Parts: sequence; structure tokens; C-alpha cells
Amino acid sequence: MSEQHTYRVIVRGTWDGLTEEARAGLLAEADGHGLTSMRFTEEGSLTYESSPLKHFSMCFVVVCDAEDGEEMAAAIAEDRAETSLRGLGYGFGPLKSTVTDLDTMKINFKPASRR
Repeated sequence: MSEQHTYRVIVRGTWDGLTEEARAGLLAEADGHGLTSMRFTEEGSLTYESSPLKHFSMCFVVVCDAEDGEEMAAAIAEDRAETSLRGLGYGFGPLKSTVTDLDTMKINFKPASRR
């Protein structure tokens, strides 16, 4: 059995071909989808700004084989994003992803302050 790694993936895209109904829905829900609502989850969280209603991001947690690496994590997240956005009836253009492997990430701890 191969080792599993956990990845945080941010999928970015541009709205494209939105219907008037979809545009109105996004604008009505924009307050709940600002940067402060950004969460890394398996199903993904959608964030965007209402003015201008142009770009969006979706944040995912993906667990997959370490040997498949970041490319597989990005592909899985992009597939999840496409499925979710299409299910909601939102048109979008090409997607780009940024992947962070949480299992290989180096964390620099600051020494405890002297009192």
C-alpha cells in the first residue's frame, strides 16, 4: 500500500457564459462567498467578489497517493470544481491550480520569547 499525502489545492478560474439567472444568483449570495469564507474542504468552498463578477477560487483538501504527487491532486480538485460549478449551472473558463503538499511542508517555529 502506498503512502497517502494530504494536499491543499486552490483552483482559480474566470466566470464565462453566465446566464442572467446564474449572474443574479451569484450576486445575491456574494456576501457569503468573500475571502473570509475561504475554507479548505473535500467538497470545496467557493469564493468570489461581486464587483466585478469576474474571477473565482475554490479551495479543496485532496488525499491521494504520494507517488502520484501534486499533478494528480490538482487534477482531482479541478474535476471536483468542474462538477460542482456545472451542477450549479455556472459557466466558467479554463481552470488553474496551486497545490501545497501538507506532508512535506516545512514549518519554521519561532523560539519562545524570553520573559
